[in-house]
Amino acid sequence: MTDFLTALALVLVIEGVLYAGFPDTMKRGMQAAFELPPTTLRAVGLAVALLGLIGVWLIRG
Repeated sequence: MTDFLTALALVLVIEGVLYAGFPDTMKRGMQAAFELPPTTLRAVGLAVALLGLIGVWLIRG
């Protein structure tokens, strides 16, 4: 459980740095996401989650 909470905290750190360092780029990215159909967002989300899972498996395995 500690590893999960640490990973969640790191996600918050990374997102915070991105929003603080590149606010205009993040706003453009969010606007582009709003314009995509839900099926595309779902597919991209699943692909990124799968890549993250593979990365964790490779690093921790």
